[in-house]
Amino acid sequence: MTLADTAAELRRLHTAPELLQVVNVWDVVSATAVAALPQTRAIATASHSIAATFGYPDGEQIPVELMLDMCGRIARAVDVPVSADLEAGYGDAGDTVRRAIGEGIAGANLEDQLKPLADSVAAVTAAVAAAEAEGVPFALNARTDAFLRGRERPLEVNVADAIERGRAYLDAGATSVFVPGIFGEEVVAELVAGIGELKVTLIGLPGVPAPARLQELGVARVSYGPTTQRVALGALQDLATSLYDGGVLPEGIRPLN
Repeated sequence: MTLADTAAELRRLHTAPELLQVVNVWDVVSATAVAALPQTRAIATASHSIAATFGYPDGEQIPVELMLDMCGRIARAVDVPVSADLEAGYGDAGDTVRRAIGEGIAGANLEDQLKPLADSVAAVTAAVAAAEAEGVPFALNARTDAFLRGRERPLEVNVADAIERGRAYLDAGATSVFVPGIFGEEVVAELVAGIGELKVTLIGLPGVPAPARLQELGVARVSYGPTTQRVALGALQDLATSLYDGGVLPEGIRPLN
């Protein structure tokens, strides 16, 4: 299967009636562990988690070459489509998407950091154009930080801003619109009504409706960001604490590495 075929499949998964769940990974072994599950149809990288793996803070502090290299290693290690978290594009959204495609990436998140709408649309347009130039139907999941960076604003302002930005990103060629935040069914329904059915993607966090309900509400995709790595690290820390306290390794450890 060519990368164009893989990207087309990732786009199809975003529009299928069944909610697309992507469990975020951060290196090759986490990716292969998730990809081995029969339920896995696609996976996504978490930029926060990859940065942490190399000792960098979140927020485009990691060198783009290092981020893309890890994304490429992940893509080459699995047989399912990989959506990469490319943050805000590392200063050049078009070139970063072009380089990601060269690494075998089928889609990506691209965040707006709540920059002026015209600038954000220009970044989406550049990313879409770069993918088209490579002949890949890239699944661009354009992220708006209306809620993450608009915490001091009234809820209705954030909803309206997310809808305005989401529509603009879709008009610029994005496949879907990622609206991370913690909100309930009413807000989810407003976002779907305003942006479009099977066009909204969310992050699964405590307080966000369960996947089955998100599917009923017309959401396209749910991902989990850096929380998957935090769960893994928490389990490691708990095991270490148990061993330090005189415990032993549990039975049934799976040789996943």
